[in-house]
Amino acid sequence: MSCDLHIHSTYSDGTQTPEEIVAEAIDKSLSAIAITDHDTVQGVMPAIEAARGSDLTVIPACEISTEYEGAEVHILGYWIDLDHEELHEKFRYVRNARRLRADEIVGKLRALGVEITIDDVLARSDGVSLGRPHVAQALLAKGYVSGPQEAFDRYLGRDRPAYVPRYKLSPFEAMQAVRDAHGCAVLAHPGLGVGDHIIHALVEAGIEGLEAWHTHHSPSNTRRALRLAEEHGLLVTGGTDSHGPGGSYPVEVGDLDVPDECAEALIAWAREHSAPMPT
Repeated sequence: MSCDLHIHSTYSDGTQTPEEIVAEAIDKSLSAIAITDHDTVQGVMPAIEAARGSDLTVIPACEISTEYEGAEVHILGYWIDLDHEELHEKFRYVRNARRLRADEIVGKLRALGVEITIDDVLARSDGVSLGRPHVAQALLAKGYVSGPQEAFDRYLGRDRPAYVPRYKLSPFEAMQAVRDAHGCAVLAHPGLGVGDHIIHALVEAGIEGLEAWHTHHSPSNTRRALRLAEEHGLLVTGGTDSHGPGGSYPVEVGDLDVPDECAEALIAWAREHSAPMPT
């Protein structure tokens, strides 16, 4: 069996609802999934409810985007307490920064002659965790681009005319937030620009796992993550990072052969650490 432990829903920048994700996972006979929305856990309980009565396990999770020494470093938090107020406060702070960033991006686009408003962007999201993909969808709806990727290539990507850097936590702050919420902190897609020295710093700070399988990992990226995990006694996870069929890089839920042992190891971690189980 296979699992998918890195999926985004409409509660952040995905294009499928948690219910749609669960239906697809059940249809593909996946053993477990994790909804890892950016800076929110609001999609977790709808997924758990949708999976009731099935053989699918839904692991509570989130993804927190951080930066360290100029590199994008994403931290996945598994088995976090969904009611942990300090974590929610951290999420609220980051989401407020995302809204301010979206306002700035819209301002830059309008200065370029693109007739778009923040309401156009908000209409493309559930209003929980705004991101550039929502701006890309608004540009597509207005006919300024032919697809989400063109929006990034022309306007929204780094060094493009409407790019605005956003507030980011450090990976160490994100790891601590996950730990405080009784969760398991895992480094997402280390093959995407995260150097060995950064991984070693995260290991020293107590990271508990590495994501070895990822849609954009090459076989050598996966081998490297597995080697480093073995060297440091870390968990290994994996997932598609699916944002649904309307994402910038469309990939389907479960469209990656992630060993079921990854989910089993996370479940064993939860039992060992008496992680809070949502009901």
